[in-house]
Amino acid sequence: MRVNVAATKTNLLKMRKSLELTREGYELLDEKRRILINELTSLVRVMDRLQRQAYESLRLGYAALEQAVVAMGRRKVEELSLSVETEQTIRISQRRVMGVSLPVIDAKVKQNSPYFSCPGVSFYVDETITRFSSFVEILTSLAEKKIAVLRLAREVKKTIRKVNALEKIYLPYYKDGVKYINDRLDEESRDAFSMLKIIKKNLAH
Repeated sequence: MRVNVAATKTNLLKMRKSLELTREGYELLDEKRRILINELTSLVRVMDRLQRQAYESLRLGYAALEQAVVAMGRRKVEELSLSVETEQTIRISQRRVMGVSLPVIDAKVKQNSPYFSCPGVSFYVDETITRFSSFVEILTSLAEKKIAVLRLAREVKKTIRKVNALEKIYLPYYKDGVKYINDRLDEESRDAFSMLKIIKKNLAH
């Protein structure tokens, strides 16, 4: 960006002030970028772990369901499933990371395990309910983390654009501006000094 300002002491002070503010802004945004990326990386790791847990919980749930069907028959299991009463509670709040609002979802499936402990009811029925209840809670947590990752990734992208603009455009511009005005003022000072010497020399004659 070409510097096009008058080489005056007032403009030099303005340029220096702008350079100082731009540096401060750059440092703050760069720190924000690092914090956001750290948070994003941490959440991605948690998401990977939750995805594995969700898959395992679902696998074990279906395995228990199959065992219950084998032990009791499909019709009996279906009848029992209709009599199962569960209570789900979901609380949603927010937390903020560097100005980014992230969801906090607390989901619980109320259990009074074992649901069916009477004779003739397979243990695998209780196991099926427990596993699928766990899957619901894990899936809710996974959704929370995914929303947070998307919001953080969007903010990281915006912050990186701002950091790059300061680093590649504004900081060089103000640095060049300070140097340009300093050089011009030094040159004018030397010219004035030389002119003064000539005037003094002429007056001496």
